[in-house]
Amino acid sequence: MKPSIVLAPYVVAACLAGSVAEAGQEGDVPRVESVVPAAKQPHEGDPAVIWYDSFDGPESVQEQYLEYKAGAAGSKRSEKEALGGAGKSLELYYAKGSQGVGGRKLVFGDCPFGRPVRKGEKFTDVYWRIYVKHQKGWAGAPAKMSRATGFTSGQWTQAFILHVWSGTGATLTLDPARGVRDGQIATTKYNDFGNLKWIGNSPSGLFPIHATEESGRWICVEARLKLNTPGKKDGYAALWVDGALDTERREMDFRDTYEAHTINAVLLEAYWNEGSPVDQYRWYDDFVVSTKPIGPITATASPQLLLTTVSPCEVEIAADTRGEKVVWKSKPGEAKGGKLAVAGKFEAGTTYFCRVRKTGGSWSPWHQPFIAGR
Repeated sequence: MKPSIVLAPYVVAACLAGSVAEAGQEGDVPRVESVVPAAKQPHEGDPAVIWYDSFDGPESVQEQYLEYKAGAAGSKRSEKEALGGAGKSLELYYAKGSQGVGGRKLVFGDCPFGRPVRKGEKFTDVYWRIYVKHQKGWAGAPAKMSRATGFTSGQWTQAFILHVWSGTGATLTLDPARGVRDGQIATTKYNDFGNLKWIGNSPSGLFPIHATEESGRWICVEARLKLNTPGKKDGYAALWVDGALDTERREMDFRDTYEAHTINAVLLEAYWNEGSPVDQYRWYDDFVVSTKPIGPITATASPQLLLTTVSPCEVEIAADTRGEKVVWKSKPGEAKGGKLAVAGKFEAGTTYFCRVRKTGGSWSPWHQPFIAGR
């Protein structure tokens, strides 16, 4: 069965304009860099949430990740870049020609080593979400972003993996793999590629997350891994970018008949196989792992928007990715100085999307979803 795709906002906007190339011709079309999150997010205290890290908290939170070492290059938090313009984020650095440094390894549930969060619990259906920002002017597509897996021993053997990796061009894709053969663990170490069965990494997503025109702003990336019923091919995986389904996988066999270990780790990664073409940074923020859909951040009742330009702009907000349900419009030039306080009425719990343009310029695609707060 071919996956059914709901076009990401960037591609929808490009199609309405005529083509993706046409939509990207103007190199100075602004974006909403981020929406300022409400002080309290719904993930806090939600029993469905396995882990929530805004990267703003004390060092003790970071120490719960595997291999974390305070002060090490790969463990650094940035105090200059953060979702909503305040706080900290996870910093990933790519020196020219290098594979990059940075990341986090979270273990939970029935992971047989480390200090698992919610130790001993079984998780067969997991969502995880991060916000990703690439340095303005970003070049290239690093191979690795994140993965969910099932560790089965202290040797880091793996029953299955769902990779969120670079796809075609500037996009992302899902690349699932099975580490089980005839109901038994076939892997002998971490990333035991020779003993993994690769299940298929196409179709790629549609959203050009690594494109230069999308750099300099925060983008919401969420993935789901639902294990198959042992012995059946009914597993599922999905990827959402900027609030829209980007690609999915159906009728998957992730673990054959194996049941001893379930999903017990999510890894945030930096690794770039070929090396970065230039010195550059990207950042991750607002990391959530949950047993139910997560979605974008929840804003305040009167959303505060941060823009990628200080030039006078106008903004529109809609309740859909196509802009067919526009619910709020600014006055021309009302957004200036890189900020806009939206004095509109929004339905709490509803997801909204933004678009922006410089006065007299071209509109951005619909992007930067947020959930209206109370």
